[in-house]
Parts: sequence; structure tokens; C-alpha cells
Amino acid sequence: MHQQRRLIIPLAMAGLFATATPAIPQNPPPSAPDESVTDTATRNPFWQASLSGGHYMVRLDRIASISRHRYLLDGAVIVDEITIDTNGQALARFYHLTPVSEAIPGNSGARIAERGRELIDGAARRTGTDVHNMVVKKYPETTHARTIEYRLDTAAQLDSLYQSLRTAWESGRGRELNIE
Repeated sequence: MHQQRRLIIPLAMAGLFATATPAIPQNPPPSAPDESVTDTATRNPFWQASLSGGHYMVRLDRIASISRHRYLLDGAVIVDEITIDTNGQALARFYHLTPVSEAIPGNSGARIAERGRELIDGAARRTGTDVHNMVVKKYPETTHARTIEYRLDTAAQLDSLYQSLRTAWESGRGRELNIE
């Protein structure tokens, strides 16, 4: 009897793990380098990023933490996000969005997503708006007080941004990142 009780817990745990929904990997594999990115060391004590959506600059000794994580938004979009917490009043978020349909290999949804992107690109050209780099918000749920947000066009750009930020913060030496 005692032997049977000792087996119940491991079997129950195995059953839970077997039926659990697979998680989105928290650390995606690095992307291929992006030609639109330049990252240079500077002599000043700041990390700065110039992006199509604006410019961000922070003094390295004011950074309290940096993080990178991925999550599923509304069951439709994978958000890969970098957050910079500072000793000041603002939180900076840099992110890249990937439709779930693109993350599933061989899915016909990828073709639909590609067609949707073509339509958005066409509308952007006609209106002169850079839609891919615009921050996505859904009022009032995603209106963040004291949050500065930037949307990046590619995963490789986000990878470059994180590497630049991490290198600057760990070394204590300024860097300037430019993403065209």
C-alpha cells in the first residue's frame, strides 16, 4: 500500500506534464544579422537608440533592470519584448510582433498573413505612414502611463537592440544603435 502511494504523485505529475499546453519559448533563437542596424561604442555614459519610430536615450547608471520576454497576445500575436526599467519615471518597451500563423510551419495561415501584410504595405505607401513601425495599442487596455514604446519591424532588429543594450549596461560604456 505504501509503495502504491509513492507512485501516485509521480504518475499524477507525469500526466499533468503530458497534457500541458506547450509554452512559447522565452528565449527565441537569434535571428540573422540585419543590414539596417549599426551599433557603435561611444565615449559618453549613455545608451541610445535611433529608430524609425523615434529616439530613446538613457544614462547607463540610471538603468535599474533590463528584461526580454515573449508572450501570446489575444491568442493571435506573439510579442517579443525588451523592457528597460530606470530610476526615473518612465519604462521603455521595444517589441516585435509575429502573427501566430507565421510561427506555425506549413500553416496556410502564413499565406493569409502575408497577403494581409501586402495590403497594409499598400495602404502605408498610399498614406505615407510607416505602419509596421507604429506602436499597437488597444484603448484603454494598453494605454500605459509613463511608458515609452517602440515597435521594431524584424526579430533581427530586436536581437541587435538587446545585444547593444546588454553590452552597454554590462560594460558601463555608452553605445549608439541606429535602425533604419
